[in-house]
Amino acid sequence: MMEGKKNKSRALMVFGAPCSGKSTFAKKFAEKFGLAYYNFDEIKKKHDFSLEEIYTILELIMLTRQTIIFEGLLDTEKERAKMKEILNKEDYEPRLIWVQTDVATIRARMKAKYKSVSEAKNLYDAAVGEMEAPSEAEAPIILSGKHTFETQTKHVVAGLADAPKRR
Repeated sequence: MMEGKKNKSRALMVFGAPCSGKSTFAKKFAEKFGLAYYNFDEIKKKHDFSLEEIYTILELIMLTRQTIIFEGLLDTEKERAKMKEILNKEDYEPRLIWVQTDVATIRARMKAKYKSVSEAKNLYDAAVGEMEAPSEAEAPIILSGKHTFETQTKHVVAGLADAPKRR
């Protein structure tokens, strides 16, 4: 029997442009592996919570010690760093998953979702205008939002197995 430090719980942080496929992937991944899934943007908006209240919710979730997958409040490097700080403080291992999809596909998905070209364009421009690509230091697992779920899952599992020890 191997002895040593206990295994850390993981937190998979999923981010990408609107309609890139991040929610679809995160929900399916959570279901496949029996993980808790949270969308902090939706929770914040639905309940009119402040950022501090969301961070408190995350801290309460971490008391379960279960591996979690979440999206939202990850658009900038500063936001991601704050989430990682909270996760690391509670001995979680955070991993960033960046779902990338080409702009034409995103716009087509948004047009279908919102039924209005102008509304889709305005929402896309607003969201992407504030978004920051992850730095190399963040070591994201990069997924294509156009690949099959099975391919995405294999890529994430392989990325988790090859996780750099620094975070």
